[in-house]
Amino acid sequence: IRWRSARDAYDAAADKLSDRRRKAAKALDKAVMAESPPLKLERARFESHIETDAGKPGPSGIDRIEFMVAANPGTPLAPLMKVASGGELARFMLALKVVLAAKGSAPTLIFDEIDTGVGGAVADAIGARLARMAEGLQVLAVTHSPQVAARAGQHMLISKMEEVAGKRMVTRVQGLSAQSRREEIARMLSGAQVTEAARAQADELLQGR
Repeated sequence: IRWRSARDAYDAAADKLSDRRRKAAKALDKAVMAESPPLKLERARFESHIETDAGKPGPSGIDRIEFMVAANPGTPLAPLMKVASGGELARFMLALKVVLAAKGSAPTLIFDEIDTGVGGAVADAIGARLARMAEGLQVLAVTHSPQVAARAGQHMLISKMEEVAGKRMVTRVQGLSAQSRREEIARMLSGAQVTEAARAQADELLQGR
């Protein structure tokens, strides 16, 4: 009798949770789609797919949830992790983070090369979205993109070097001054040999923040 009572209570709670998930999924899909155009995903589709199976109960309910995307018009929806390219995956994940951060988030978010596989206008769009998130919480981004780095409130240079005496690699983190930051962004733009044209472009990026 106790088992039956517990199962009935579980079934009721699981059904209620499923209903709430479906309502939340519609709101999430709409919010992510609203974030997509600024991230150059205006032709993409995003949909939260919920598969409910009362025959497979678990600690999180009776639902299996998967994010589905179609990066181009005319293509069918497919699992995000299987069909998105590196750049698309990074942008979809950023859109999700932006939306979820607006609903409450950890006080600090860390992005490790969220701009992988993109460049130019897309990298700039990612930088703008990270800057927007940083208005309400602390955002740390590891990046090789000058467009993203130029959007930061504080720029730190991370370098690795071999410690001769100890015969080991040491990681160094150095905060950059305004002038040093300009030089580093110029280096990111031009490579080992920093040119005046790269410095001028770095100035444009920093002024456009």
